[in-house]
Amino acid sequence: MKFTLKVWRQANAKVKGHFERYELDGVVGDMSFLEMMDYLNATLLERGVEPVAFDHDCREGICGCCGLFINGNPHGPEEKTTTCELHMRSFKDGTTITVEPWRSAAFPVVKDLMVDRHAFDKIQQAGAYVSVNIGSAQDANAILVSKQKADESIDGAGCIGCGACVAACKNASAMLFVAAKVSQYAVIPQGRPEAAQRAKRMVAKMEELGFGSCTNTRACEAECPKGISIGHIARLNREFFLAKLRD
Repeated sequence: MKFTLKVWRQANAKVKGHFERYELDGVVGDMSFLEMMDYLNATLLERGVEPVAFDHDCREGICGCCGLFINGNPHGPEEKTTTCELHMRSFKDGTTITVEPWRSAAFPVVKDLMVDRHAFDKIQQAGAYVSVNIGSAQDANAILVSKQKADESIDGAGCIGCGACVAACKNASAMLFVAAKVSQYAVIPQGRPEAAQRAKRMVAKMEELGFGSCTNTRACEAECPKGISIGHIARLNREFFLAKLRD
């Protein structure tokens, strides 16, 4: 397979970036998108050209590192698929593929396709944890949780923090990410003691870091590689408003 790649090149956040055009032949359909990028970099090194910088780690759709904006879609054209799980057979032979980094002021470009997503870490540090000192481990049946509530919590915990929701949103909102992390604890008994301060702190940190507001376009839900529902945003709003009312 042969492709024309339009790849964003940018030395760092302080300089202006631009697209570079590369012709790549010999691509195998069973290659993942990241393997194709490895192949591209190998050819660039052979020509004495600096390779393209991009994020990756587990390459199993778990870590959330491999966020690339591919042909106008976060993680590419396939639904519920991370960039590392995307295969080149998803593209028509001979087509042009445009590859960009996430576009958000809260995610400054580190280099080329790499962005700094420490903003998500800061939001989690603001409240996405349970700090109750429980001592030794309790019996599994000591605190009963219904299957429905457990499933809702696990659905929120399924968020890998890749940032696709931010990249997809026209306002660069992080509401789906924040909502998933709030829901992860809000629906189970262990998370209720700190529920009010969790919602307030995480929303405040999100706004402080420059993420946009949610206007319910549902683009985040459509592009999320883990299929996180915007129903979590409704829960976050309820948690936040109730916390403010208590104040």
